[in-house]
Amino acid sequence: MGISARLPAPEVLHQCRDLTQSFMRGSHAIVSLILKILNDKLSLPEGTLPNLHRLNAVSGDQVRFIKAPAQPVDDRRTALGQHTDFGSVTVLFNRLGGLQVLPPGADAEWVYVRPLPGYAIVNLGDAMVKFTNGLFRSNIHRVAAPPGIQGDSTRYSLVYFARPEDDVL
Repeated sequence: MGISARLPAPEVLHQCRDLTQSFMRGSHAIVSLILKILNDKLSLPEGTLPNLHRLNAVSGDQVRFIKAPAQPVDDRRTALGQHTDFGSVTVLFNRLGGLQVLPPGADAEWVYVRPLPGYAIVNLGDAMVKFTNGLFRSNIHRVAAPPGIQGDSTRYSLVYFARPEDDVL
């Protein structure tokens, strides 16, 4: 992740650098805990999964701050089509609904994931599918207009995408 490297960015991001680094460290701690638990449940040698995702190693980890303005009442559609995340673990913080998952099964229908105050939503990504030879699955999800009266508000999300280190095969 190399959080100390200064990359080209708008000045407002440089002004919030300490806050962003704190968010990244906190989010990465969540990822590390999840990877440790999964590592233990898979009976892998200690540190196998966490050591593929070290905080200060070069990787494609990233933070995204996403703003999705409210859509007109007569034109509320999917804001981001169905996909899986290609990294290892995604940690999502938001206060409005809109995230939907497609449960396994031939007759499955999209289900909203309700954000809860003080909690994050966590997705496993495609890298975990590869690391576990298909034992774990990355969930299919999309972002739709928030349900009910939430649809009248702008939806903000803060997301941390954890990816394996660049030199991991």
